[in-house]
Amino acid sequence: MANKTTAEKLATIQQGYTLEGATIELGAAIVDGEIHKEAQVRLPLAMMNRHGLVAGATGTGKTVTLHMIAEQLSTAGVPVFLADIKGDLSGLATPATGSEKLTARTSALGQEWSAKNFPVEFLSLGGDGHGIPVRATITSFGPILLSRIMDLNDTQESSLQLIFHFADQNNLELIDLKDLRAVIQFLTSDEGKAELANLGGLSKATAGVILRELVTLEAQGMEKFFGEPEFDTAELLRTAPDGRGVISCLELPTLQTKPLLFSTFLMWLLADLFEDLPEAGDLDKPKLVFFLDEAHLLFNGASKAFLEAITTTVRLIRSKGVGIFFVTQTPKDVPADVLGQLANRVQHALRAFTPEDAKALKATVSTFPVSDYDLEETLTSAGIGEAVITVMNEKGAPTPVALTRLRAPESVMGPSTDELIRGVVAASSLLAKYGTAVDNLSAYEKLTGQATAPTGDAAPGLPPVPSSVDSGASGASQADIDAEARRIEEEILGRPSSRASSPEPFPAPPAPPVPSAPAPQSSQQDGMFGDIAGALGGALGGGLKSMVRSMGTQLGRDLMRGVFGTSSRRRR
Repeated sequence: MANKTTAEKLATIQQGYTLEGATIELGAAIVDGEIHKEAQVRLPLAMMNRHGLVAGATGTGKTVTLHMIAEQLSTAGVPVFLADIKGDLSGLATPATGSEKLTARTSALGQEWSAKNFPVEFLSLGGDGHGIPVRATITSFGPILLSRIMDLNDTQESSLQLIFHFADQNNLELIDLKDLRAVIQFLTSDEGKAELANLGGLSKATAGVILRELVTLEAQGMEKFFGEPEFDTAELLRTAPDGRGVISCLELPTLQTKPLLFSTFLMWLLADLFEDLPEAGDLDKPKLVFFLDEAHLLFNGASKAFLEAITTTVRLIRSKGVGIFFVTQTPKDVPADVLGQLANRVQHALRAFTPEDAKALKATVSTFPVSDYDLEETLTSAGIGEAVITVMNEKGAPTPVALTRLRAPESVMGPSTDELIRGVVAASSLLAKYGTAVDNLSAYEKLTGQATAPTGDAAPGLPPVPSSVDSGASGASQADIDAEARRIEEEILGRPSSRASSPEPFPAPPAPPVPSAPAPQSSQQDGMFGDIAGALGGALGGGLKSMVRSMGTQLGRDLMRGVFGTSSRRRR
């Protein structure tokens, strides 16, 4: 390759990054050791759903890159999801303070900088932190993701899928860990021997292993991540009143003790979006951009089924308007089938201190297009806040490789104060919806014949939520509630009720299958049951609400499960 002059190299970059539509401004190109603000490096907003990779060694500026991109996406009206592992990203809610050093940097890049804050929603897994609690039911989480958390082998994972199938067929709602434990205990009991035999391929020994793993999860305090109210992933798609995209920032203060749960929960969020969102095709801007930090946690030791599900989701969710950016140290952390889907690359510096590092460096260089840079040298000598970039242009072709000095964020590059975070959470419209855990009628109560357990303590600033069953206050017996629920079902559905006439230690045999209603009709029916429950709740007590809500989600015997074995048939 003939050596090019600096002017020729600059011309290549300028031409490659001259784009017509809206863009994310990444920074200014560095050519032959000099910053050239006339050569701006940018990413087309319409190509953000082609997914991407942000990689680099620890301390090279990956988090600041996420911060800067998230700000611009929000300004463009695109919602963003970020996992805040170190607590630094909460600074998005606080305007930055200018300084001479900052002004010198931004001026050299041609960046018009001003201090700003952005609309942030703070979330936390099961309330493990200051944010709005994010919970999932066991049913919607599905057997594949749950197997990942429990570190089950392929045989045990298949067995868990059979257990979920049994629960689906018998209207045993798996809301939290105690529900799944109750189903497994039933199947391994003398009473459940026949049912266990009918499942085929599920040994009592394997069921016992799964049961022990469940007990381990409970001992580690993970039961609070599963339950109701379940988080509606549509909340991630909101915009603020001023039109800016809401940045959903998931706090992860205990990541070091639960890394597998964190990564798997993020995949549940993505899988849920994938199942719910309609096809959108090519859009001027994505509906959501999702950043998966510490991406290597997703793939280390993952089962074949799990890897196939991730690959399928990444490949297909693009057409639903969602972009995914994996954040990790080297591209080799991401399987080849997934890496091949990542068109946008921001590669921070790599270190080559060991033979393994040197091998990773060569592998990284091989994944970039041919360029005017000596990438092995460039990637080991790049400074903090610099990255080698190539993205997909508006025609679907890769842009020229450019070493780039990245732009500075306009909000605080660090944590916001605890007072500000608590204030944002207290003012959130989501707090009333998700702040307090509830415990509705589900598999545990059906199998044990017990009443629904009381709900947990109220979230700060909220009144306690009453127990789902309060027959003393209503004056209605359980039999009265059952009879009224059956009458409502028969009146609305125009067929005999399939509900048992009285509580039993195990559900009655299922009635003849009823064809599942189309999704829109199902939503209308769920709303109808909700209205009836609200009207009758005062007269017959909270138990009817729980039962009617449960009945509304049992109109189909089989739950439709997605690529991860997840289900979007949730009780809101």
